[in-house]
Amino acid sequence: MSWFSGQSQAVIFIRTGDRKGAGTNANVTLILHDESGNKSQHIQLDKWFRDDLERGAEDEYQVTGLPEGFGEIKKIELCRDNYGLASNWHVDLIRIDDHRSGEKKAISFPLQRWIKADKKYIFEEFDSKLPQHDQYTSERKAVLDEAKRLYELVQKVGDSPAQVKNMPDDESFSEDYKFDLAAMKIALIAETKLISLTTIFDGWDSLEDIEAIYQFDLEKPSTIGKWKDDVWFGSQRLNGCNPGLLTLCTEIPSKFGVTDEHVRPFLEGLTINGAIAAKRLFMVDLKILENLPCVENFQVCAPIALFFVNNNDNLVPVAIQLQQHKGPKNPIFLPSDPEYTWLIAKMWYNNADASFHQSCTHLGFTHLMMEGIAVAMHRNLAPSHPMFRLLSSHFLYLIAINTRGLGVLVSEGGWVDKTMAIGKDGMFELIRRGLNEWRLDVDGTLPNQLKARGVDSDGILPTYYYKEDSLPIYYAIKKYVTAIVNIYYDSDEVLKNDHEMQNFGQELVKSKKDGGVGLLGVYGNGSFTKRSDLIMTLTAFIFTCSVSHAAANFSQYEEYAFPPNYPAKLKGVPPKDKSPLEYKDVMDILADKSTTLDIIVVTKLLSTRPRTTNALAFRQNSNS
Repeated sequence: MSWFSGQSQAVIFIRTGDRKGAGTNANVTLILHDESGNKSQHIQLDKWFRDDLERGAEDEYQVTGLPEGFGEIKKIELCRDNYGLASNWHVDLIRIDDHRSGEKKAISFPLQRWIKADKKYIFEEFDSKLPQHDQYTSERKAVLDEAKRLYELVQKVGDSPAQVKNMPDDESFSEDYKFDLAAMKIALIAETKLISLTTIFDGWDSLEDIEAIYQFDLEKPSTIGKWKDDVWFGSQRLNGCNPGLLTLCTEIPSKFGVTDEHVRPFLEGLTINGAIAAKRLFMVDLKILENLPCVENFQVCAPIALFFVNNNDNLVPVAIQLQQHKGPKNPIFLPSDPEYTWLIAKMWYNNADASFHQSCTHLGFTHLMMEGIAVAMHRNLAPSHPMFRLLSSHFLYLIAINTRGLGVLVSEGGWVDKTMAIGKDGMFELIRRGLNEWRLDVDGTLPNQLKARGVDSDGILPTYYYKEDSLPIYYAIKKYVTAIVNIYYDSDEVLKNDHEMQNFGQELVKSKKDGGVGLLGVYGNGSFTKRSDLIMTLTAFIFTCSVSHAAANFSQYEEYAFPPNYPAKLKGVPPKDKSPLEYKDVMDILADKSTTLDIIVVTKLLSTRPRTTNALAFRQNSNS
């Protein structure tokens, strides 16, 4: 029966999921259960003259006629029939606002699942239970069996990260997200076409020519005014989009040809050994790029760079070797070299840094690696599992973004082939190399990563603002994860008896060729027998999806949009001697106008956070 008369005793708030086919025309009924097992009458969720329960919609239904003595609402019973052409229904949230006592009490059921026809569902408040505490074991198993069918782990490109074989419909973008993305893309493409028409030639005559392209929604990057500066070059290593490569220098590798004679003018009275002892000397070694495949007629270096913290607390470059092994055709470039010789050496270094950033720091270590973890979560943790609820929002649209990105950006003849010297083949090879070294317990755990690089001590690198900002967030995430884990696992024994979590852990460490994620350095090696291991693992996942990704992604336009600052592609060959170079040589190696505009459009899109996604620690309003 429908209750639309009498005094309202409660309000049922329902949010239908915003995903393909989520809305329903079926007849839906709901029954309330109290703590004593009493049931309400059937409440039909239907409003006259209104098309309710549609995709992404929020609907309210008044409850009247609850019998006297009906206790606190603890459960709901939900059922629908197969009526109508579109009977499928995905429920995001049901909340009951009970105001019988005179004060509203909200009882939430964050379902986030499909409701099948002619099947009775019973959900307890918060719908969050470990499998060993869930009386509905057969229903839970059926959900996981279906998830294993839909979410199959495969390697799509050679020895690449594990990903989902085919993207399930549930992972599709919401309509609002797609609209935001499409509208911005259309506007940017239109603007760049107009810019192309107003600038006749495809090459650049001067840096002023480049500055002229920043019009309409393409704001002028601040890097235009500082890209030549050595202090800025040092700051890029600490606070740019790739802030995790710099290491404390404890010795000069034999392959690096730098000597005291080279750097004495820049170490403020110290020798190399003195600067090492004072912990003021730092290094980046991009050996991982050596012999990397590149697009035809393009190259990328595998440089080594030495940096020094000066008396003004600024990190500055003091030596760059563009290839791995010292030799007469691989000189040490210095700040005292002719202006454009030194500048071009820094540009080739940044081209290498950008190649690592896009391949590993961004795509490999956040997007693709986290996709495998998200797929394993769906396969092994039921939606009612508390840790599924903890993790799932951090994987929002991840699979859809990756599917779209690999299909359009990192495809044959796609954006990466057009705009990056390494192209898609070099990118996938670099990702493969990177993932063979990356460990969750080191690279994915910020305090351990900083320690491994020797940059964790207080007072070291005074302008390392990424470290200062991200460490407190890491510990806040860990504190929150610890609280959630300890609520549901009040002992290690409870964790050991959670077969879903144990299966999840084992699939994380199982090799990719055997159908697992192949993740290295998982705490407990995937056997979660201690709560501390689970806490560290989940903290690393959330930190990677939020802070690590934000650092790698949202500053891309600022870094890449002015080509000399952080070039993804340089023409010609890296210098093999220290002959004086000129302003014209800088212009000659820059990517052409069409390539630059392609870089600007994509990095602008990637750097813009859609309004349909939420920031970390976002608190939803009372209707959520």
